[in-house]
Amino acid sequence: MPFDNSTTWLSGCIPDLPTQFDEAGEVDLTALAGLCERQIKVGASAIVVGETTGEFTTLTSAELDAIIRTAAGAARGRVRVIAGAGSNSTNEAVERTRRAELAGADAILSVVPYYNKPMQAGIEAHFRAIANATALPVVLHDNPARTVRELADGTLLKLSESPQFVGLMDSTGDLSRPARLRPMLPARFRLLSGDDTTALAFLCSGGDGSISIASNIAPAMFQRMFSSYRQGRMQSAQCLQQRLLPLAALIAKENPAAVKYALSLLGLARADTRLPLAGLSDPAKASVADALEALGENDIMPDGKNASPAISAQDRAYNAAPGDIS
Repeated sequence: MPFDNSTTWLSGCIPDLPTQFDEAGEVDLTALAGLCERQIKVGASAIVVGETTGEFTTLTSAELDAIIRTAAGAARGRVRVIAGAGSNSTNEAVERTRRAELAGADAILSVVPYYNKPMQAGIEAHFRAIANATALPVVLHDNPARTVRELADGTLLKLSESPQFVGLMDSTGDLSRPARLRPMLPARFRLLSGDDTTALAFLCSGGDGSISIASNIAPAMFQRMFSSYRQGRMQSAQCLQQRLLPLAALIAKENPAAVKYALSLLGLARADTRLPLAGLSDPAKASVADALEALGENDIMPDGKNASPAISAQDRAYNAAPGDIS
């Protein structure tokens, strides 16, 4: 979809999908398409591919292109596809952005350059170079725990003056930020939490939604939580947040290994990651399985397509999960 000023789609619960690998370690596009369809059916307004949970740093350009094409094909215009296109090299980020547009992305998610520790002037110039390379809207990603450098409020406000910068994925955990920034930002600019454990509080502080990892596991529950909030049913929203919190905390601690292992227990995907990421330890696997069991299969898989008995959340043979390499 071409760039326009509408950002109504950039709200609610937007899943950050993991990249799936087959037995040979190659990208499993069929499994990815299935995960896309699962999210679309429960009402996601957009999906993210090829970003943090998607292990973009270990993917080749050709693999990223194929992932975006697959997501766009699965979406068929029903939801927007947001493609991760970040890099700590501006030239590489520009190239990834151009390729993502050609592959069918509807928007770009671009993270603050990592490792290099650029000054704010360099961060601003980096993002402007990316915007100049595409006709697509750009969502900024501030994740200082991974990038070392933050996207300062002042830099964000300057970038938001351009209508091509449409939102921020805020993974700082600073719940005062939405309230602080909202009066200074254009009304069209969207603020999205990047932390499942505080997503509801972020909304209450002035946020518009969340780019979520844990919603890969229980998408319907996350959609109900956001819907309850929008309808003013705060008690219901808070109840859902409390139920989801243990699983969300575990997944955030070991992303994406934990979310992949949880999906494998549900029979939806393999647990494989690419080095230097490794599989979960046995205690971590037990904790994830217990958190799934506490939520209950009916809420996790409301369509009745429950996991097979061999890999269900109740199964304590943790090492039998598909793709487990630990």
